[in-house]
Amino acid sequence: MFKHLREDIAVVFERDPAARSRWEVLTTYPGVHAVLFHRLTHRLWGWKLFWLARFTSHFARWITGIEIHPGAKIGRRVFIDHGMGVVIGETAELGDDVTLYHGVTLGGTSWKKGKRHPTLGKGVVIGAGAKVLGPLFVGDGAKIGSNAVVVKDVPAGATAVGIPARILDGAQAEKRESQAKKMGFSAYAISEDMNDPMVKAVHSLLDHTVVTDHRIQQILEHLSRLGVEVGDVEKASDKFDVNYLNKIVD
Repeated sequence: MFKHLREDIAVVFERDPAARSRWEVLTTYPGVHAVLFHRLTHRLWGWKLFWLARFTSHFARWITGIEIHPGAKIGRRVFIDHGMGVVIGETAELGDDVTLYHGVTLGGTSWKKGKRHPTLGKGVVIGAGAKVLGPLFVGDGAKIGSNAVVVKDVPAGATAVGIPARILDGAQAEKRESQAKKMGFSAYAISEDMNDPMVKAVHSLLDHTVVTDHRIQQILEHLSRLGVEVGDVEKASDKFDVNYLNKIVD
């Protein structure tokens, strides 16, 4: 018990530069309190003292703002930073060295009994406000960006962002890791250059469309000067407002 407590306190100093003393961590960090309470409620749940386990977890939620079902399985050195609004469902499983930021939901998508919540591998980082839904698997060392909604498996070491979450390609992930090393850590599982890959793709398509429309316009004008009937040759820019479309995509 005390060995686990020492680990829980030590991991805060590893992942939160705001931590100043062990006493401060032990008395003012709700994420640490929530994990300690869960160890008690999970044991009560294993002893089939279901009501007592649920009541104790309800009390823990009241004082920490973090809701962890007693049936959830949590590994060692799990760190819940800030923690307010975190919800971890009954059949969720968290591996060792997982980090969760505030507002994270490890939820279900079905009312059927059985496995209905996510399983997180070792060293997973989930950014603030992210939702990981269903009996999916997030591989070791994967990172989920802030406010992402994950509804399918995430491979080990991958980075997922967006709604619904999409996997960043290798070049993007490498760029993110480089930025994270410069900062010393990857705050909230994101960096300033990590945008939704689908949004980037849409922007690229819009830019390509502008170039294509410009070329078509030049062809129509040239045909018109040669005396070919081409109909309306109004400027494409009057019909296609790429700046407006780029704005609404962001």
